[in-house]
Amino acid sequence: MSDCVSSPLTLVMTIKSEADYQDLQTLLGGLQAQSPDKNPIWVALTKLGMVHFARFVFLSNSQLAIITTYDGSFEDYIDAFTNEIGKVFDMLFVHIKDAPPLPVSNNRQQFLDYIKKHDLSCVSFYSAYPDLKVLDILTLQKNQASS
Repeated sequence: MSDCVSSPLTLVMTIKSEADYQDLQTLLGGLQAQSPDKNPIWVALTKLGMVHFARFVFLSNSQLAIITTYDGSFEDYIDAFTNEIGKVFDMLFVHIKDAPPLPVSNNRQQFLDYIKKHDLSCVSFYSAYPDLKVLDILTLQKNQASS
């Protein structure tokens, strides 16, 4: 869908060890347990207003995926992530093989290159709202609620 305003990201990372897998489960579980107003990922994604959805998926004990759909250019998306939740990526990448140098905020190009290298391309892509950005959807939702 080349005319879609949103783009997919499927970042698949290799976990260093079983102990790192356990640490990542604890880290991500702890983040998930926080209320949305305290969870740094929820706070950042809400502030950015460019992410349709995001999730972490353990594909196995040795692989962690970050799957998102976002608006705008890839570079702008990763730059915004770096600015808002670079520290979360620093905590994740401690447990990931061949991770970019940390902190990611001081190594932006290496972070971008790592994500490009580990992003799986999509065979097909569907969007129920191919010409609506997150901010468009939120505006429509707000307008409907006030009607």
